[in-house]
Amino acid sequence: MEFLFADWLGTPAWFWLAFLGLVVALTAFDLGILHKEDREMGIVESLKLSAFYISIALLFGLWIWYARGPEPGMQYFTGFFIEKALSIDNVFVISLIFSYFAIPQKYQYRALLWGIMAVIVLRGLMIAGGAALVNQAYWVIYLFAAFLIFTGVKMFFAGDEPMDVANNPAVRFISKHMPVTQEQHDQRFFVKIANPKTGKLVTTATPLFLALVVINLADLVFAVDSVPAIFAITTDTFIVYTSNIMAILGLRALYFALAAMVHRFHYLKYALAAVLVFIGTKIFVADFVLSGDKFPPVLSLGVTFGLIAAGIIYSLWKTHRAETLN
Repeated sequence: MEFLFADWLGTPAWFWLAFLGLVVALTAFDLGILHKEDREMGIVESLKLSAFYISIALLFGLWIWYARGPEPGMQYFTGFFIEKALSIDNVFVISLIFSYFAIPQKYQYRALLWGIMAVIVLRGLMIAGGAALVNQAYWVIYLFAAFLIFTGVKMFFAGDEPMDVANNPAVRFISKHMPVTQEQHDQRFFVKIANPKTGKLVTTATPLFLALVVINLADLVFAVDSVPAIFAITTDTFIVYTSNIMAILGLRALYFALAAMVHRFHYLKYALAAVLVFIGTKIFVADFVLSGDKFPPVLSLGVTFGLIAAGIIYSLWKTHRAETLN
């Protein structure tokens, strides 16, 4: 049993096993019990299931606080809130992708599930690579910080141009090198269809598969912002990975509620821009102004949570007022 207490990426192995066990249990419960059959999910059910996932994530954070101390606990919560807020932008893109490929709502949940399974692996690879870079050369963290400041400023002044799904390189590549059906085939990603020229059965991708590929590529783009953001908070690989994944796990549950009201969060992007600038700036403040002393984690959590909360509240108030006037 000694391997359970062996150090793995700075954290005892049993912490990692406990987390992976929780992820597997939640996924099995979700897919095997709650959604054994493909069906549409209403807004009320979406909010209830999302509240369940958020509660699990918060309890997991309290466990980290208890087992590893207040500082890692606050770092986990800061990373979780940042990733959760950034995922709202992700919801808009996912909704656009599903609309473009005309994916019925009752099949969207299963596609999101497989997409999140891929995200767990891809985020793990990105975070492992980022951790290796920071451990080998700490100055990389300054590149992360500068990138976050640049991204935040760019986000603040950027327009609201929609994603061009039709010209996505992955969509064009798959469509060129693999036959794709024009119609849906339930929840299947591939089907066997007779080739019109030869009559032989060939494996053919469905629109649901194309949607899944584009969703995963979109998440990689979003990860370019979120992964450096959490590394700017902590270089603890366990905290970075678990806060990211716990925020993403509940995304598929929250998606159906947010997709119906994503227009209500128009002004949240300005709050997220401010968060990215703040997270990037505090790295330089801690190392060059505070002479290497750590930026107070409780202040970092408070500012992050306050900015995100203010962005959400202002967005809801402003859009509600506009709808009332109209």
